Amino acid sequence: MLELLADIDSKLFLFFNGFHSPFWDDIMWFVSGKPQWIPLYLAIVSWIIYKFRWKAVYIIISVIILIALTDQLAVKLFKETVKRLRPCHQPELMYLVHLVNDHCGGRYGFISNHAANSFALATFSALLFNNRIYTGFIFLWASVVAYSRVYLGVHYPGDILAGAIFGSFLAILICVALKTADKRLRPGSSS
Repeated sequence: MLELLADIDSKLFLFFNGFHSPFWDDIMWFVSGKPQWIPLYLAIVSWIIYKFRWKAVYIIISVIILIALTDQLAVKLFKETVKRLRPCHQPELMYLVHLVNDHCGGRYGFISNHAANSFALATFSALLFNNRIYTGFIFLWASVVAYSRVYLGVHYPGDILAGAIFGSFLAILICVALKTADKRLRPGSSS
C-alpha cells in the first residue's frame, strides 16, 4: 500500500513539476521565499491589533508559538524520523526533476515546513478573523506557497498535503486553547 502511494506521489510530482518556464520559475522562486511576505505578516499583525486591541498581545504571542511549534515539530516528528528523500535527492527521480536556481534544499522533505507554516497561519487567522473574503484570500495564498514547493522540485505533493494538514491541526489546537484562555480571562468568569 505504501509503495502504491509513493508511486502515485512520484507521478503527481513529475506531472506538476513538469509545468515550467523561465517566467514561472521566477514567480515560484519569489512565492517560495520568506522575506517577500513580511508585508503580509505585518498586515495580519496590524489587523489583529486593530480588531483585538489589548488582547492582540497574547494573540500575537500565540501566533509566534504556533509557527515555532509547527516549524520545529515538522522537522523533529517527521523529517528526522520518516527520512523521506526530497524528489531532487531521490536517485530514481533526481535527473527528471526541474530545479530552479539549482536549489534542492535539505536531504529530507516529509513534511513540507512551508506548507505546514503557511497553512498554520492561514487556519489560525481565518478562525480568528471569521471573514469569508479574508479566508478565501489567505487559503489561496497558503496553497500557492505550498504548490511552489512542488514546482521548485523540492517536495512531493504528499509532503505538501501532510504539511498542510499538520499545520492546520496545530492551528486549530492553538486557537481552541486561546479561546478557552480568553473565556477564563474575562472579568467575572469562574476558573
